[in-house]
Parts: sequence; C-alpha cells; structure tokens
Amino acid sequence: MINVTELRPGNTYVWEGTPYTCLDIDLNKTAMAKMKVKVKSKNLKTGATLDMSFIGGDKVEVIHLDKKQMQYLYDDGDGLVFMDTETYDQVSIPKERLEWELNFLKPESIVTITMLNGEILGVELPAKVTLLITKCEPAVRGDTVNKALKDAYLETGLKVRVPLFVENNEEIIVCTSDGSYDSRAK
Repeated sequence: MINVTELRPGNTYVWEGTPYTCLDIDLNKTAMAKMKVKVKSKNLKTGATLDMSFIGGDKVEVIHLDKKQMQYLYDDGDGLVFMDTETYDQVSIPKERLEWELNFLKPESIVTITMLNGEILGVELPAKVTLLITKCEPAVRGDTVNKALKDAYLETGLKVRVPLFVENNEEIIVCTSDGSYDSRAK
C-alpha cells in the first residue's frame, strides 16, 4: 500500500477492488485544508477514463500487470483470437472490449496482452502500425488552399486523412493513439 500522493502516470493500482492505471495526477494543498489529490485514471476492466478525488492520507494498493506477447490470428465472430507464440495456447477476447484496437489489428500482428491474476484486461498496441490503403480518393489539382488532405480507407476499415500525394494500394504508418496519418511506409 502506498499513499495516493506517491502515484505517478503509468502506475497501476487497485481502489475499492477495481484495477486502474494512473494517467495524470494533480496535487492541491491549501494552508488550512488537507491535500486534495485528483487522479485521472483508466479502469482496466471497462476501459473507461475517469477523474477520481482523494484526500492526501488515502492509500492504494500498487499492482503489477503480467504482459505477454501474442499474435492476433482471426476474428471468430464474437471475439478476437490471439495465440501465445511460445506455448501456442489460444485465447479469445470479446470484440466489445477491443473496439478501438480493432482499427489497427490485422492477422499475424504481434501485440502485448495485459493480464491481472490470469484474467485478460486488454491489448496494448505498438505506438505506430503499418496498414494498406484499400480505397483512396484521387487528388484534386489546385486544392492546396487548406492543409491538402483527402480521405483514405485502410484494410482494417479505419478512415484516415492523408496528404494528396498518397495513392491507392500504398502502405502508410498510422498512430494508434489517435488514428492519425504519420508517414508513408518504406
């Protein structure tokens, strides 16, 4: 158990039986009152982000998550099937828990699965992934007044805005944090 004031972004902890990851922390101390601690946290079971308020003396239990490299195999209709590349064990994670991650997963992708006491909490994607453009609008000549961008649809179904010079059937690098175009793949 540690004092809530010792939390730092990236720490994982349990509060009232629920696991969270600390995203941001704000300490506020006034002269006549106890320290107020506001922690922006992500619920590891539901994926919801929330702001929590604590008092300076509150204690939380720090936990360590197990992480394992797994390969995404296929979509079985209800969930996504991943395989442990060392033991060849397969696990299925319900689709509704991986809605955002589904935009960046293609078969044979290697991802990190996070677990707590054997229970799968979620999937950690790499910061950037390479995806193929399946449909792209042609560039309109002379349309360079604004930031010259056009819509492109990727092999996973994700729609991104790309520069005019990017063509159909070209691989691009996409940021997984916000789904934005980063650069052309080499």
